[in-house]
Amino acid sequence: MDTLTAGLIGSHIQKTRLPRALGLLCDEAGIRLQFELIDTDGVAGFDFDATVDDLKIRDWSGVTVTHPHKTNAARYAGESLCPEIARLGASNTLVFGPPLRGHNTDFTGFVSAWHTGMGNTSPGKVALAGAGGVARALAFALADLGATGISIWDIEPGKAQQLADECGHPAQAISPTKANSAVSTADGLINATALGMEHAPGMAFQPDHIGPQSWAFDAVYTPTNTTFLKTCHAAGLECLTGFDLFCHMAIGSFEAYTGIAVDKQSALRKLAALRPED
Repeated sequence: MDTLTAGLIGSHIQKTRLPRALGLLCDEAGIRLQFELIDTDGVAGFDFDATVDDLKIRDWSGVTVTHPHKTNAARYAGESLCPEIARLGASNTLVFGPPLRGHNTDFTGFVSAWHTGMGNTSPGKVALAGAGGVARALAFALADLGATGISIWDIEPGKAQQLADECGHPAQAISPTKANSAVSTADGLINATALGMEHAPGMAFQPDHIGPQSWAFDAVYTPTNTTFLKTCHAAGLECLTGFDLFCHMAIGSFEAYTGIAVDKQSALRKLAALRPED
């Protein structure tokens, strides 16, 4: 039996369901999984490059990367980023090979989740809260899906402008003070901040501005039914969850690690068992 040796680097990752998701997919393919969490929460001076170098020496197959290290992963991969995601400046999956290859299954996962849940509908005008690693993947995915406008804001000065500049049309950076105006005229709302996670309660949108839109997506998947999505659902919006993205991301990560194509519908049915209880 072949063995997939991998792990996850990120902050606040102890409740991740990625090991269980990859385990289900590995079981189906007759592969043994060895998976390790590398939680960087509270680790002063964490050295991303040295950590990944050590994993390669230990003959890992690769490593998945989450907040706040996705831009570090892209920098580490450098010219080894897959061509279709090199423009994103963020990677969430490093496959050691050889050769080294950097993937972004947030990007491919969101495109896949969108088509599964929304068909060929255009995202229209989107209000995007946050400009970090997952927001980078989402902005480029929205552009590829035909969004007519993407208004991006972030509490850290300059991040939204940098993302908008790199993404290009139809993205634009706005001040957080103008977020309510963008939300009120948007077709879709996206939370790409940490707000809504168990360690960061709250939401990035004012509840009284939610209602005229048609859809919403929250990148947070634990809990799945966040306060933001509860508010959107109550207002009649069609909602895509962070768990939807997680499932498609897990499938993409498995395929990147192993080179084995997955029956998506069958895999999604199996992964549904991992949905968190709210």
